[in-house]
Amino acid sequence: MVFNFIRRRFLIHARPHINHELCCYGSLSSSSSKSSPFTTKTSASLNQHSFTVTYLINSCGISSEYAILVSKHLDLSKSLNTADSVLAFLNNYGFTKSQVSKVIYTRPKLLLSDPETTLLPSFQTLNSLGLSNTDIAAIVAARPKGILAKKLQDTAIPCINYLKSVLGSDDKVISCIKRFPLALTYDLKVYAAENIQLLLDTGVPKLRISSMLAQQPRTFFTSADRFKKVVGDVKEMGFDPSKSRFLWAIHAIRAMSKSTWDKKVELYKKWGWSEDEIFVAFEKYPGCMMASPDKISRILDFLVNTMGWERSYIVQWPIVICFSSEKRIIPRCLVYQYLAEKGLIEEKDGFCFNKWLMYSESKFLKWLVKRYVEEAPELLKLYQKHLDEAN
Repeated sequence: MVFNFIRRRFLIHARPHINHELCCYGSLSSSSSKSSPFTTKTSASLNQHSFTVTYLINSCGISSEYAILVSKHLDLSKSLNTADSVLAFLNNYGFTKSQVSKVIYTRPKLLLSDPETTLLPSFQTLNSLGLSNTDIAAIVAARPKGILAKKLQDTAIPCINYLKSVLGSDDKVISCIKRFPLALTYDLKVYAAENIQLLLDTGVPKLRISSMLAQQPRTFFTSADRFKKVVGDVKEMGFDPSKSRFLWAIHAIRAMSKSTWDKKVELYKKWGWSEDEIFVAFEKYPGCMMASPDKISRILDFLVNTMGWERSYIVQWPIVICFSSEKRIIPRCLVYQYLAEKGLIEEKDGFCFNKWLMYSESKFLKWLVKRYVEEAPELLKLYQKHLDEAN
């Protein structure tokens, strides 16, 4: 793919002689004094439904709306001990309330299964790979369906062995799995080996490949034909295979369809960017095309209309599109604006992008205090105020 750069509601069906004022829990209004088999059956059914809904909400942290939906296909009233044993199993592995909620939300019928036969084998496999209980909880909560599938025991060990052959260290392997847990369910000799070999044949250094595999494993998990096309597109754009940007460009292009790419190109054009400028920005920092359209618009609106930045400056620093507007761009830029209005920014200093936006939070605060707090003691409170408002 060569892009433009290169060209219930609930229905109660009552019998005619039954009072229609049947409440949601199965009781009849006082005007009906007679019972019937229909009434008894309906009451029992609705009580079971009510029990399941209550259990999902109170014990599993599921929202009421979703609990009602799930309860139509799940009856826990006769399986309370089993459901409790599943939750106890997850708690024993250190799952947080949020993680338990994610697992049950995705696979509610786990509550009907024996954890010794459905959960324990997968967890033992994950333990055998060197993953801690904390790691396992994070991985399972991220992808419950895939990780708890029966085939995990067949694919996990070969997956780990292959990753070790490419990445070398156990730490990198675990980092890779934590970033893309479903890798454990893939046959990597089918989904990754051929793609990695293609990169090596293209001239990408092995060290860069292993680094990218540890950081962004999903980049490699695609069909060989699709991957080959993406690599060809990136080469045609002029990226140097020996540079890390070559792999980041592959990562960005592989992550979206052509129509999504074209929509983002059109969005940048609406802000006055030419195709050449978009390409220059992408070449400098491929991630600028991975931000959502909404994020791109919000950041450009703030930088252009509030900060008065020239388009050329943003093209020079496209990484800014990937920063958090709420946690970094807005509060820091507004502090800069405040200091500039007070005449505390020397003209020769101007806006130093590296210091104002590239510094980590701790480094930025130390620099800010050292450089400006004596002249503007209110600065830290002002920064916190902008931080709170932006969030």
